[in-house]
Amino acid sequence: MKIFVGIKQVPDTETKIKLLPNGAGVDLTGVKWVVNPYDEFAIEEAVKIKEKNPGTQVFAITLGPKQRASEVLRTALAMGCDEGVVVNSNIELDNLSVAKALTAAIKAEGACDLLLLGKLAIDDNGSAVGPMVAELLGTPHISVVSKLELSGSTLKVERDVEGGAKEVFEVSTPCVLTANKGLNMPRYASLPGIMKAKKKVLKEYEAEALGVSASTAKSKMASFSMPEDKTAVKMLTGDASAQAQELARLLREDAKVI
Repeated sequence: MKIFVGIKQVPDTETKIKLLPNGAGVDLTGVKWVVNPYDEFAIEEAVKIKEKNPGTQVFAITLGPKQRASEVLRTALAMGCDEGVVVNSNIELDNLSVAKALTAAIKAEGACDLLLLGKLAIDDNGSAVGPMVAELLGTPHISVVSKLELSGSTLKVERDVEGGAKEVFEVSTPCVLTANKGLNMPRYASLPGIMKAKKKVLKEYEAEALGVSASTAKSKMASFSMPEDKTAVKMLTGDASAQAQELARLLREDAKVI
């Protein structure tokens, strides 16, 4: 069985985001890049499947500037993936262009029985690349997966829906699944795993050689702005009756919602 895991590089959650002076984008100077947290669930599930099914290979694949992308791939390798594939691109691409590049690279690597990704990336919350790749590959896809069981070439998949309900599907490989929190508990990379990952040779593709460039994008970001500062919290004093009266006055006169 051949499993691919799609990974995105995202800023560390503790990174302080700054915009470029002209508002055309984010200032990436000094940003620490890490594996998208939801993609860690995808990595862990792929490695678990490999451990239960001898002969399975797990390929981690990502798109981005080679140096930055290579670092997150080595994290995936240290967690248990077998090979790393980087699609080198130094330009900002829209979701469809990313999906096209990843699809082309996966096809170039041969058969793909299962593609796992995180349900979304924590930087743009797009939730689009996984379903787009599935469409381009011509395979079924199931998103927000919180549980899966593999039996032969059939997957029994449980996904979360609104209101706390669950949906259960059966799907045959090849297919694309996007992982949700709760699917598993991602392992920490071991020291031997880290050392082995440093020696691994990564397979490289150029985005333009795969037919993807800035000119193929269907959309682009025009401008960025930081959210407005939140107003200070106003604490109400007095007994319950006085607080209720003051709250009603504030809602009527200041917030103008009643």
